[in-house]
Amino acid sequence: MDLAELRTVRLDRDGGVAVVTLSRPDRMNAWTGRMHTEYRAVFAHLEADPTVRAVVVTGDGRAFCAGADTAALDGHVAAGGYDPGTPPDLATPGHGVRPEYDHAFAWHFGLRFPVIAAVNGAAAGVGLVLACCCDLRYAAEGAKLTTSAPRLGLPAEYGLSWILPRLVGIGHAADLLISSRVVLAEEAAAMGLVNRVLPREDVLDAALDWARTVATEVSPTSAALAKAQLYADLHGDVGTAVARSERLLDETIASDDYREGVRAWLGKRPPGFADLPAGPGPSFPATEPG
Repeated sequence: MDLAELRTVRLDRDGGVAVVTLSRPDRMNAWTGRMHTEYRAVFAHLEADPTVRAVVVTGDGRAFCAGADTAALDGHVAAGGYDPGTPPDLATPGHGVRPEYDHAFAWHFGLRFPVIAAVNGAAAGVGLVLACCCDLRYAAEGAKLTTSAPRLGLPAEYGLSWILPRLVGIGHAADLLISSRVVLAEEAAAMGLVNRVLPREDVLDAALDWARTVATEVSPTSAALAKAQLYADLHGDVGTAVARSERLLDETIASDDYREGVRAWLGKRPPGFADLPAGPGPSFPATEPG
C-alpha cells in the first residue's frame, strides 16, 4: 500500500522515534477494515527502515480507539458473519519470528523495536486489544477501558484471553473478560494493565520521552533482544530462558555495542550505537542447544 493513500492513520517521525496516530477523530478512531489495512502497512514501512528505534501509537482527538465502527458491527449482523473488510494482501510486519506471532495484532510481539501506546482516551474492544499488544501503556487520567465483546455476545477477541492474564493475573483478567465492565485508567494502573497515568495533555509527551530515551540511550540490538526474550520466554520455561540469556551474554559481550556502551559510560557521553538492519526482531529456537 502506498503511504500517500493513508486516510485513517497518520505517520510522523522525530529522529529514531515514529508516531502512529489513529485518525478518525469524528468517530472516536473507531476501527475499520481500512484502518486495519493502513495500520499494518505503516508498520511494515517502519520495519523496513533501519533508523526506527521506537514507536508511539496514539489516537487523534479525545479517544484512543472506541472499538469496531458501529456501522461495521451492524453489517456483520446483516451479513450473518464476520467480514474484516481487509484485502487479501495485507502487509505482514513482525511475521516470521515465531509462528505464534503470525496472527492479527500478535505480530506486534515480533517487531524489533518497542511500541508504546499513548492511550489518550477511551480504548474499547479492538482498541483495548491494540493497546495490550503494545509493550507499554501510558493512559490519560479518567480514560475508560473495556473489553466490550461479552456485551455484544462475542468471545474474548484477538488473543486477549492469553494477553490479559499475563498483564494483570487470572483474577483481574476474568473480571475484565467476563463482565466487560468499564474500568478507568487509575484502576487499570492498579491492576498492572497501565504503566503510568497522566493528565490527558501530558500522555503523548511522556510516551515520546520514554521512546526518545530508548532511541538515543539504548542499544537497538539490546532492545530487540530484550523484547524478543520477553515474549519468547512467555511461551517457554525458565531453564530455557536462563540458557538463552547466558548464550546471548557470551555473544553480546564481544560486540561493538558493548564496547561502545562501556566507553560512553566511562566517558560520560551519549552512546553512538549503530542501527539494526531492517526487518523483524530476532528469532529464537523453542529450546536452547546443549
